[in-house]
Amino acid sequence: MEWDDIVYLTLLFSSIGFGHFLRQIKNKDCRKWVATSFGFMIVLIASGRHILHPIITVVVNSLIILYGNKRSIHVYSFAFTFTYLIFFRTTEYFGIPYPPSHTNLIQMILTLKLVGLAFEVHDSAMAEKHKDSDIADDSPMVEPEVCRIAPPGFLDIFHYSFCYIGVLTGPYFKYRLYWDMFNAPFAEVAPCGEATLERIAPVPLWGLAFLVSSYIFPLKYALTDEFYSERSVAYRLWYLYPSFFNFRMRMYIGMRLSECVFTMSGLGAYPALSQPRPGQGPSTEYFALSRMIGAGLNNAQVQKEKYSFAAVYNIDSWGSDFQPTVRSSMKCWNMTIQYWLATYVYKRFPVKAYRMPVTFVMSSLWHGVYAGYYLCLCSVPFYLPAEDMFYRAFKNNTLPCWLHYPWVVFRYSWKMLHFSYWSMAFSLLRIDVCLRYWSSIYFIPSLLTLAMYAVGFTVLKPSQESFPRK
Repeated sequence: MEWDDIVYLTLLFSSIGFGHFLRQIKNKDCRKWVATSFGFMIVLIASGRHILHPIITVVVNSLIILYGNKRSIHVYSFAFTFTYLIFFRTTEYFGIPYPPSHTNLIQMILTLKLVGLAFEVHDSAMAEKHKDSDIADDSPMVEPEVCRIAPPGFLDIFHYSFCYIGVLTGPYFKYRLYWDMFNAPFAEVAPCGEATLERIAPVPLWGLAFLVSSYIFPLKYALTDEFYSERSVAYRLWYLYPSFFNFRMRMYIGMRLSECVFTMSGLGAYPALSQPRPGQGPSTEYFALSRMIGAGLNNAQVQKEKYSFAAVYNIDSWGSDFQPTVRSSMKCWNMTIQYWLATYVYKRFPVKAYRMPVTFVMSSLWHGVYAGYYLCLCSVPFYLPAEDMFYRAFKNNTLPCWLHYPWVVFRYSWKMLHFSYWSMAFSLLRIDVCLRYWSSIYFIPSLLTLAMYAVGFTVLKPSQESFPRK
């Protein structure tokens, strides 16, 4: 285990334990300052003098949100924050030392939070302006009243930015969810300990699996000359699978522990009747929810309600592994980040035909400047239409029993082959290293995707109904 991983896990476990202490503080202002102070200390420990980058990002975004035109603050925030993120990752070209890897994680989640906050303020202002107009409250760009926010002050933005919950790892959460933690009664009565134990239960098994598998099949082996000179193409192709297994175990552990920071603190706890969704929060029963928030702990329903932390769940490991298609598996992965991308990029991009590729490009840009991120993430929108053709053609087919299970195994292996192929680029990062590996297996998954298109357009011949125009 590398030193960065030890620091990362130490800060995560410290944050999980801190949640129990935080919930004992009854005064909400005191609780808010304690959460922010602990978060700022984490950022300082992880970043040292490079903490200047998060501070600059927060200050400039605060000025945009506080003094900018509410019609356009989301555009200015988006442009500045992503431009600064690129600068942050290329500081060496300007004679500035490159920040530590943990500072990169902090800057990544801070980018989503501050740009998301600018969108929340913009949407709330526009909803208020048009409250009495013809725009209905169920418009996709108009949040229900219980999800809107009052214009935050500088201290509100500072607290939201540096609150220890998710400051290092995410998952992304809206400002409204943060506000509800201190002003709604749900965090005080939700079963935070039980939810944390439930989410953390598989982590020891994943940790053991990761340590054993990464020892036997280390990623560094794929960087050696021996791997390419003494191993066959079949072995190099097979090696994608254990490498992707290591990648998944590492990500599952980090995401689950990050979720536990939220569940132990109570952030993201909502009555199950509101059907909270990852990143979004409540999705229904807004009137009942608003009534409970207004009544506080005096409402008997608040005490007896069943609670859900789905708003801050970021990974469905079972669905990610065993959903039948790439598209359905993706929906179970990094769900709060997907919500951010879908809400603030995909749905808002004006040209519908380019929404998907633009969203994946923005996702790549958010992840980093290495070519491996783009080779990985930008390969997905090229693959999905081919997969959709086959899924539509075969989803209603009933196979004989003796063919069903072999088909399930084949379908699963096919999906995992492509995921493993892309994740190798995500892990190796540098374009020369990525292309060396991919070329050593003759770009077989990419060629299979081209073959899927050829079969789809010649044999399956998708009808116009298969691709309805929107």
